[in-house]
Amino acid sequence: MKVKGEVYCLTLNMADEQARFEALLQGLMSEDNESRTQNEGLYDKIPGPTKLPMLVQSMSNSNISIEIRTLSSVLLRRLFTNEFEEVWPKLSPELQTAVKEKLMSAITEELTPPVRRKVCDATAELARNMIDDEENMNWPEVLKFMFESASSPDSGLRESALHIFKNVPGIFGKQQSHYMDVIKQMLSRCLADRDNPQVWFEAIKASTAFLVANDKNNHLLHHFKDLLPPMIQGMNESLSADDDSLMKCLIELAENVPKFLRPQMDNIIPFCLKVISDANLSDSMRQLGMEAIVTLSETAPAMVRKFGKYMPLLVPQVLALMVDLEEEEDWSIQDEPEEEDTESNSIAAESALDRLACALGGKTMLPHILANIPQMLQNGDWRYRHAALMAISACAEGCHQQMEGMLNNILDAVLPFLKDPHPRVRYAGCNAIGQLCRDFGPLFQKKYHNRVVPELLQIMDDNGNPRVQSHGAAALVNFAEECPKIVLSQYLDVILNKMEQVLSSKFKELLEKGVKLVLEQVVTALASVADTVEEKFTQYYDRFMPCLKYIMQNAVTKEMRLLRGKTIECISLIGLAVGKEKFLQDCSDVMQMLLKTQTDLSEMEDDDPQISYMISAWARMCKILGKEFQQYLPLVMPPVLKAASLKPEVALLDSDEIKDMQGDTDWEFVNVGEQQSFGIRTAGLEEKTTACQMLVCYARELKEGFAEYAEEVVKTMVPLLKFYFEDDIRIAASESLPFLIDCAKIRGDQYVAEMWNYICPSLLKAIEIEPEQSVLPEHLYALSKIRGDQYVAEMWNYICPSLLKAIEIEPEQSVLPEHLYALSKCIEKLGKGCLSQENMNLVISLLEKQLQSHFKKQEERHEKRKDEDYDEDLEEDLLEEVTLPKCVFTCLIPDHC
Repeated sequence: MKVKGEVYCLTLNMADEQARFEALLQGLMSEDNESRTQNEGLYDKIPGPTKLPMLVQSMSNSNISIEIRTLSSVLLRRLFTNEFEEVWPKLSPELQTAVKEKLMSAITEELTPPVRRKVCDATAELARNMIDDEENMNWPEVLKFMFESASSPDSGLRESALHIFKNVPGIFGKQQSHYMDVIKQMLSRCLADRDNPQVWFEAIKASTAFLVANDKNNHLLHHFKDLLPPMIQGMNESLSADDDSLMKCLIELAENVPKFLRPQMDNIIPFCLKVISDANLSDSMRQLGMEAIVTLSETAPAMVRKFGKYMPLLVPQVLALMVDLEEEEDWSIQDEPEEEDTESNSIAAESALDRLACALGGKTMLPHILANIPQMLQNGDWRYRHAALMAISACAEGCHQQMEGMLNNILDAVLPFLKDPHPRVRYAGCNAIGQLCRDFGPLFQKKYHNRVVPELLQIMDDNGNPRVQSHGAAALVNFAEECPKIVLSQYLDVILNKMEQVLSSKFKELLEKGVKLVLEQVVTALASVADTVEEKFTQYYDRFMPCLKYIMQNAVTKEMRLLRGKTIECISLIGLAVGKEKFLQDCSDVMQMLLKTQTDLSEMEDDDPQISYMISAWARMCKILGKEFQQYLPLVMPPVLKAASLKPEVALLDSDEIKDMQGDTDWEFVNVGEQQSFGIRTAGLEEKTTACQMLVCYARELKEGFAEYAEEVVKTMVPLLKFYFEDDIRIAASESLPFLIDCAKIRGDQYVAEMWNYICPSLLKAIEIEPEQSVLPEHLYALSKIRGDQYVAEMWNYICPSLLKAIEIEPEQSVLPEHLYALSKCIEKLGKGCLSQENMNLVISLLEKQLQSHFKKQEERHEKRKDEDYDEDLEEDLLEEVTLPKCVFTCLIPDHC
């Protein structure tokens, strides 16, 4: 009777409070920002144990609006997600039971499908929390309710049961094996419900969630293989409803359980090809069809290669999407850099071709690409020529080995299109040349410099089409970055004469019209050339520096921020290239301009591109000036420390919150399961990394001249040993420590000892828990530089057995190379005598084990050749896998042992 009394109190005695609460909920939906904010504050102040039953009551009250019932369900689910541990234990057992019963009855009684789905979401979240650490389900009634609902004549209840199961596929806890056949029967029956598409489709989603949740259970996957045909049929059926959720299920299966899909590959690939080719479908749907095949290629390349008969159909479809471009009359004269429309068919298809080439390899992909490219290049429609050239760019990385032997023919095909009548084709030609320079450099530059340089310089005369002109300069950047100094030096006169000419004309246009796109890229190209040829740039220095200084001094408007930042980069790189003696004549002026910018830094917006260029430029100026740079530290250090200390925003978001943030390019999300994602705001991370690397530079170059800042920098860098969002930041933090200790020595042994006492615990902890084995040697190296060989030897004696043990027992072949690499780098860093006889015996034993594994794998490969998915490319992967010990053998030379 007590339970009934509490429910009665909830529904009647608290009627006034409930009415006020529902009015508050109404206020949360107010269009007036001030009113909504005020109500949000009031809502947040209500204690969770008070709020929870009131939300349940509002959710199940059919007399109030659909909007309030929906909001109540959403808020209840969020409470279960975010505050369960704090709120639920404070409810009496009777009230807990009442809440559970109310949720199940609300699902049964709610007649509005969208509201019922939200109630199911809340129910699923409570069910998830009812599974304890030992995987016991402490709400058995919800399992009974789910099975009964799945068998109900009411299609809405069947859909609700599946919706709950989809949200919590682990709802059975450790009793799952007991229910295996019942689960399969439930899903099979609902997958066969063709009269109720919503049930059928929800069954596909639930089946997907269950299979993905059990992706390592091969026995279970085999047991449920009969579900796949109706799942694929349902995905096909969903196209007419323009419902992309089932295509996303296919992608999820491809990503997590690709082998499960193998029996239906002859249905899946044609289905995806049909989706890609159907112009009546939305662009996003067609791209999902393409994504499904690409994902399968990445997760099970050997399997997809076995279905190579579809490649002659797939590649033309991808290329056809790359042709899906619109004519823009003013495209070639736009002055602002264009952000790629990642949702367009052409960009999505270009990315897909790149990924397919990398996943399946050149042997599989290149013949089919080459079968289509020639006729596309000859097509009278510029879009086909553009797509063909972009395809060459896209496949260069994945088809590297095959294309390397035909570079001459590829260049013969590409170069003529730098003179194509259509500017966007010329642009694509520049893109292809730039990509070839990047992917095949420096070989490409050595062999073809005499053909490439003149063509790129001619493109830079295309004054009527600044975007093409700019991209020609960008291709020249790629050429210069990978080009041997001796090769590029041959062209210095002709390249720099052209750059001087373009710089002069574009500088004039900047003053007259404010246009800057080409100027920005030419400045970058000039910096790249100077960086490569170094001191050989000295004779050209006086021709460029006055103009660059003028831009730096006068490009002060918001629109000119990027140009000014690139100019700062260019000036500092030229200074570094020609050396202190030549740069000294302008160094004072440049430093004064940098300092003025530095003093105005507080007025800059956080996303001002000048900031990162400034930080890098200061480091170069430090290298140029050496100890003379010390006088500028008071102005230089504050923004660098601010950037290095940046704390990125992180968030744990549920599925609804993720939807609200879709399209926000400043955030990256990782699915952590259970309808939740971990997000990090990436804006500022690159700047933080640069700042940390600059601090290393200052400490290394200035030594005791940096002593004044050593303590503050140490306190900034030591916590970053645990900054797991970015490896380069941890590496910089570790690398800085020995230099900072050196800086501090001028203050005496006591000061150094205190600094070491601050550093030591964090550094040792970082060594102990470092997740990236490639970073570990940097930590050890830092330790050895600070404390000397004896101390680090003691630490190595602590680490070595654990690392050797990790190598011995590591179950994941993908992780084992990291352990072996760490061992080899530690041996290399620590040098002679780092292995005791005992540990040397362990290493020899491990290598013997690896060799035995090598010979065993040789036998296994004979067996795997009989496997239906075995091919030569898989053989190459296996050969690479079994040669893993070589990195340790390389380091086990007499000098190190």
